Amino acid sequence: MTAAEERDQAETIATACRLLAYLGLVRETTGHVSARVDGEHMLIRCRGSQESGLVFTEAECVRKVPFVGAGMAKGESEYETPSELPIHGEMYILRPEVNAVVHAHPRASLVCTLAGLPLKPIFGSYDIHAMALADEGVPVFPRSVLIRERYLGQQLAAAMGTKHVCIMRGHGITTVGRSVQEATIRAIHLETLASVTLDVARAGGKIESISEEDLEYFRRLRATQDKKHQAHGQDILTWTWRHYVKLLEAHEAGRR
Repeated sequence: MTAAEERDQAETIATACRLLAYLGLVRETTGHVSARVDGEHMLIRCRGSQESGLVFTEAECVRKVPFVGAGMAKGESEYETPSELPIHGEMYILRPEVNAVVHAHPRASLVCTLAGLPLKPIFGSYDIHAMALADEGVPVFPRSVLIRERYLGQQLAAAMGTKHVCIMRGHGITTVGRSVQEATIRAIHLETLASVTLDVARAGGKIESISEEDLEYFRRLRATQDKKHQAHGQDILTWTWRHYVKLLEAHEAGRR
């Protein structure tokens, strides 16, 4: 990754942090987003001396650090790496296909784990991407501790396996992707799934998957759409990311 590419990636990470805060998936100064740089380093949102929370994240807060380590960002005296750096570093080490990691604390996902509510594909066309996460299976990391040691990061990665999302009981969520955009959108879709699940439970409903017939319909639909978008250079992920960034920009413009 060139210096220019690192600067662009830092801007994307900063945008993702502000977006997650705007949508309520992170609060105050907790939560972080990272991107792989090479086989040993990542760019990650760090805390500076003027720390004000993720909703105010700028690219300056994003620093290049090694996968393994803690404390101040390399060569820096002002920026401190997240204490839960192993969430990111161990994921990159153990899963070379992963290029971005999001760790957030969304409320509905948290409550679902505490209430023992399973995340199933309970809806279809309402949000087929959130449904797809449930269809693939949402693993749960059973511990509520801070992931500050490498062995805990390794345990989290093992719990997630080859999946793209994981709920951390009494803690939050971790999502991964080929890009920051993909990992961020997955976090948003996972919280949508959890929010609807929680609403159904509160309404006294039963948490049931849609029919196997409908699940097969959506599996075929996703496969067809993927081929179509690849053939025509269209990308739902790009559209979805652009949508949320536009919402964030409108919100920030109104805040000024």
